[in-house]
Amino acid sequence: MIIRQFLSWVRTAPAGERAEATRALARAWLISDLSDDDRAAAEGGLLLQLDDSSPLVRRAMADVFARSANAPPTIVRALSADQPSVAIPVLEHSPLLNDADLVDIVATGGCEVQCAVARRVRVPVPVCAAIAEVGSATAALELIGNPGADLARVSWDRIVERHGHLPAIREAMLALDGLPAVTRLALAVKLSDSLARFVVARDWLGAERTGRGVSDARDRSIVDIVARARKDEMTCLVAHLRASGQLTAGLMLRALLSGNLDLFHHALVDLSGLPLSRVTALVHDRGGASLPALLTRAGLPESTFSAFCAALKAHDEIGFVATVGGATRLRRRMVERVMRACEAASAGISQPLLILLRRFATESARDEARVFCDELVAEAARTPTPEEVPACEPVLRDLEVCEEFYEPVPAMALSGEVDIRSLEDDASDQDARVVYRFGEGVKTSRPRFLDRLALKPRFAEYEPHDAEIESATSLDDASCEVLPYETLPCEDEPCEDWPYIVSSCESERVEPRFDESASGDSTDREPGFGEPRNAPPAYREPLLSDLLAAA
Repeated sequence: MIIRQFLSWVRTAPAGERAEATRALARAWLISDLSDDDRAAAEGGLLLQLDDSSPLVRRAMADVFARSANAPPTIVRALSADQPSVAIPVLEHSPLLNDADLVDIVATGGCEVQCAVARRVRVPVPVCAAIAEVGSATAALELIGNPGADLARVSWDRIVERHGHLPAIREAMLALDGLPAVTRLALAVKLSDSLARFVVARDWLGAERTGRGVSDARDRSIVDIVARARKDEMTCLVAHLRASGQLTAGLMLRALLSGNLDLFHHALVDLSGLPLSRVTALVHDRGGASLPALLTRAGLPESTFSAFCAALKAHDEIGFVATVGGATRLRRRMVERVMRACEAASAGISQPLLILLRRFATESARDEARVFCDELVAEAARTPTPEEVPACEPVLRDLEVCEEFYEPVPAMALSGEVDIRSLEDDASDQDARVVYRFGEGVKTSRPRFLDRLALKPRFAEYEPHDAEIESATSLDDASCEVLPYETLPCEDEPCEDWPYIVSSCESERVEPRFDESASGDSTDREPGFGEPRNAPPAYREPLLSDLLAAA
């Protein structure tokens, strides 16, 4: 009865009201306890709404059925083939769409539909292969950034082949940690080709010089990528290099001079067809004829034999140190030694090999200078400047008083401090001390107006003179007690530059009671209960003349 009334009402209702009613009916179909007849009638009404002219009605059903595994499969498939604004929620989240449905949608859909499929929580291998084969660059970028995408190596290579010229694709792929090494090599080739075309188009360099620079940079990137690759990827890497024509004698010599013996061994294995154990034994056999025979079987030119032999000998004598800065670089000592050996045996050495070795020598020297300068800069950044190092100066600098509240500082907590203590008879105020430190203000337990002291002790004599002590202060109502440095209660030996302790010349400040006036003179008041008759005079604020005399 209700479904009949709904079908009669939706024929004349506005689009917004039809969408809300359809949303309510879809929710009722999912969560309500309907009878079989009512459920069948509700499903028929929802199927009828698929033909509604307003996309708002169909989008309302897509939002309700997108994440449900109990949704009507017929309605879900119909919504997935609708226009993108309706199909995107279903394509991103619906668990009712299988791999075949998704592959067909990717093959026939547009860029928005492909991106929606690429954003799914789990993208299986066939769907990834379909996106890599026919998907747009935006869909491939969404797939690369999806951690739930199960991309095979063939799919990676296909994405590089189709979209590797785009910087966004290259940056997204190179930022991944689990990217196959073969794919990284392909991206390096794509990047080098793009840079070469850009430089030549700008007419910055000639085509021949650009090609040589790109070739050197590509070989350096290959050695660096191979050095970071896993052991199980070496065979595939070498096979890829040989198939792409990049496995040359110059690359093998660069790998050997950079200390990468794995690439050299696997290259000889691929070129000669011998097992790895046999190749390793022949390379490290110093009998004389073993290495030239292996290089001959690998098809390398005879003019490079002396360079390989000298490089292996230098490697055994010099050794190999770990890479600097995470990159594999040419070793300058090895390059120079091999170049000297080849120049000495110039009879069978070709000029292109000597030119290559000279380029290696220049590159290694520049790399070594760059690393050396970086280390100097880092060391200079770690070394403290003279201003940061505290110095024990022979003259007491400006002693300034901070008129702020501070916690009491224990006397002589640190050596090299001047402690000014009160000389009052009341022993309860002995903890309220003033400690002068260089570069800091005076930290006291309450604000005080203290005189500026200009104390310049003579460090050659540890016994102070009375005249010097009298000139250190200008107060008439108090005296200063100067203690020698032997009386310091510090376990460590005090600094020779600070032999004296100057006690405070200030009398105790008596704070007014809660029932007394702060401005009244308390000198003529009667002593309270328990207060001695000869109590010390109350604190008097210093006059301007006192401050000027103290200064």
